[in-house]
Amino acid sequence: MNIAEIENNVQNIIKTFNNDTFIFDLLLAYGNPKASITRLQKGNLNLSKKEGEIAWKKKLLFKETSSDIDLHDTIDSLRNVPKALTHDPRFIIVTDYKTILAVDTKTGDTLDIEIKNIGKRFDFFLPWAGLEKAQLQIENPADVKAAERMAKLYDEIKKDNPTKTETEVHSLNVFLARLLFCFFAEDTGIFEEGLFTKSIASHTQTDGSDLNRYLDNLFNFLDTNEKERINLPTYLEEFPYVNGGLFNDKHKELIFTKRSRQAIIESGELDWSAINPDIFGSMIQAVIKPEYRSSLGMHYTSVPNILKVIKPLFLDELYEDFYSSYESETKLKNIHVRLTKMKIFDPACGSGNFLIIAYKELRKLEMEIFKRLNNISKQQNIYFPEISLSQFYGIEIDDFAHEIAILSLWLAEHQMNVEFYKEFGRTKPTLPLQNSGNIFRGNATRLNWEEFCPKEKETEVFILGNPPYLGFNERGKEQKNDMDFALGKINGIQRLDYIGCWFVKASDYIKQSTAKYAFVSTNSISQGEQVSLLWPYVFSNGLEIFFAYQSFKWTNNAKGKAAVICVIVGVQNKCDTLKKIFSSDSIKTVKNINPYLFEGDSIVMHQRTSPISSFPEMILGSSGIDGGNLMLSPIDKEKLTAESINSAKFIKPFIGGKDFLSGIERYCLWIDDSDLSDALKIQGISDRIESCRKYRETAGRDARKAASVPHRFFYRKYKNEDAIILPMTSSERREYLTVGFYEGNTVFSNGVFVIYGAEAYMFGILSSKMHMVWANITSGRLKSDLRYSVNLTYNTFPFPKISNNQKNEINNALFSVLEEREKHSEKTIATLYDPEKMPEGLSQAHKQLDFVVERCYRSKPFESDEERLEYLFELYEQMTSVEKRK
Repeated sequence: MNIAEIENNVQNIIKTFNNDTFIFDLLLAYGNPKASITRLQKGNLNLSKKEGEIAWKKKLLFKETSSDIDLHDTIDSLRNVPKALTHDPRFIIVTDYKTILAVDTKTGDTLDIEIKNIGKRFDFFLPWAGLEKAQLQIENPADVKAAERMAKLYDEIKKDNPTKTETEVHSLNVFLARLLFCFFAEDTGIFEEGLFTKSIASHTQTDGSDLNRYLDNLFNFLDTNEKERINLPTYLEEFPYVNGGLFNDKHKELIFTKRSRQAIIESGELDWSAINPDIFGSMIQAVIKPEYRSSLGMHYTSVPNILKVIKPLFLDELYEDFYSSYESETKLKNIHVRLTKMKIFDPACGSGNFLIIAYKELRKLEMEIFKRLNNISKQQNIYFPEISLSQFYGIEIDDFAHEIAILSLWLAEHQMNVEFYKEFGRTKPTLPLQNSGNIFRGNATRLNWEEFCPKEKETEVFILGNPPYLGFNERGKEQKNDMDFALGKINGIQRLDYIGCWFVKASDYIKQSTAKYAFVSTNSISQGEQVSLLWPYVFSNGLEIFFAYQSFKWTNNAKGKAAVICVIVGVQNKCDTLKKIFSSDSIKTVKNINPYLFEGDSIVMHQRTSPISSFPEMILGSSGIDGGNLMLSPIDKEKLTAESINSAKFIKPFIGGKDFLSGIERYCLWIDDSDLSDALKIQGISDRIESCRKYRETAGRDARKAASVPHRFFYRKYKNEDAIILPMTSSERREYLTVGFYEGNTVFSNGVFVIYGAEAYMFGILSSKMHMVWANITSGRLKSDLRYSVNLTYNTFPFPKISNNQKNEINNALFSVLEEREKHSEKTIATLYDPEKMPEGLSQAHKQLDFVVERCYRSKPFESDEERLEYLFELYEQMTSVEKRK
């Protein structure tokens, strides 16, 4: 049941309102089975024995009251009494049939409205229909402030300490990491409160001249155990022994000024106890060179986005088990044993962000379990943390990020130990620092993951992370070699994006086991050619997608706040459990998720050389590879025709994608071999042909091939016929593809696709919403813009066979679109199809065209793009099945 149907159903309840049936009508409105509602109404499913009260397991706890009873007191009494929540109701609802109050027990959201207005808030109960409002943790303001402060500090220090080599960059970053540890330590009980910052303020000159010597002595002291501390300055005695290798190496001697010293003191005055240790990742992105960062694929990921991976991968299930075991000491202890045996593995861990957040979340759940056990146990138990950093595994290629990951895990452990102490009055000591997980420096594409993180009986492994994104054309020699090493045994996937190595290796790792994985990726892996390269291999291992976040943009708390368009995909061995699709504002529960991250079977569109539907051939336009010498501006055309009237015979209108969209006028020389001698008699044309020959002789391989025929386009697809054209690239913002029609005698560039001699109705199909949603899924991307593909989009587009009457209906609707375009002929196509500038008349004409095209598929209108895609996927599968049987 879709949202529009649900909204209509709820509104109809108010139109025919009946106190006696209201709650049953409400449940039916969200698609709950009619047979179950009938049983509930008769009392068979009602777990409550109280008058006027209904309890349906995992669905609701409903109570009706009279108007003289305070509804708020009633709902508070229900939500705060554990016995009332025995059957884990998703919603608690009370009403006097004038006002309705409700609580979503999962999200904590509340509803308090007049019952006649329930249609306006129908979305509150959407979880009954399997549609969740996505819950995201907001960014921590302290993290953002600290990242900005550290970037400012780095810039200040670097003014007087320029870095010319990678070694110098590394040394400066290690120095900053040590500062970060000290800031954190003095605010979280590792050092005495404010010890580090106050010591700098008290024991160094205001001009910063002796600050390097002071810090050098201090860092050496922190690396010296108590037994070896002999003849060291007394003002350092209050600092403890840190260990762990953090202060082992002497940092490069630095120059400090009054400004840089003050920047350190100001940074120390922040409250670092509120900082998430993943701030170290933000610091890296804020300070190291952008080109260095990009080459390693290091993209900082903020806490809310990490939780998008962790929660559906394992955390949500753990909490569901926790709440369902709330009254059982044995079950709670079993859950805790499970926590202590889990392994979390990030094979591209960077500075450890995913591992840190996963560690902290598991420690929080451990504390919840211990608190609950104390509440229900007959005797008070003494608990200590049992989740260990040794359960966390990471691989990182960069030496500095590798060191930061180790340090960050230490700090995360300390943070959680502090929280544990606040709750239970005891914990493990933080210093001296001990083993900080299994963080290995190396190239994950070349390592045997199972040797590094062994799968063991009764141990669950969860692989997660945010691997490097490099696309096929962005890979350097080293990345190509990595892919050859990692994927050499697999045929047909050489054009896979670099991130494909992680998906392939993770798939090999988890097959036939309880292990699961989830990665953040650019949305390229769920679009276009990448789908056909990657997912058949994944599925061949007996695996399936069990949750997915569809394409979304995020910004992070790193300096610069670059936005990235991402998806998140979780993969497991096949099983019968329901899957979840997360969109920008909801969660949908489904039986299967396809590799395009929509509901449906694991269908993959492969490239086709001919259309699956009864469509004419679509081809790429012509390509000059001429250095611009065969191209003419309007002025160039006028000069040639003024020189010789015979020039007109060799000049044709020329249209590329940008020309069509922006209304640019261009021409080209089009000379057949039989006319070459006549063309060479015209000096202006002869000069251009000679310039083209010289260009091709010194240009690339393809150009050199055509150097002997410099009067011709390299790739010639011109026909003197009417043509429908479609630009290869389309803005991500457009709701429709921009289609054009041109009469014969026009040459089209290789920036557009062409259908020669096509019937007009094809223009209407290409211009429709149905084709647009298909293109968005099957075509590739140029940055975020759609990059149309003939073999993957046009040739795979499923369209039913239609009658001449249906073709005429499409034509009539199409002509209305063209008429509306003509009314605004002073505007470019790009402007007309800008969603914020599209004229209302053109918008309405397109909607009518959509209606006519969609009636070719079925009589019932489609309610959403998701519904359109699901229908198209089913039709595609039917059509390919018919082909296979022939």
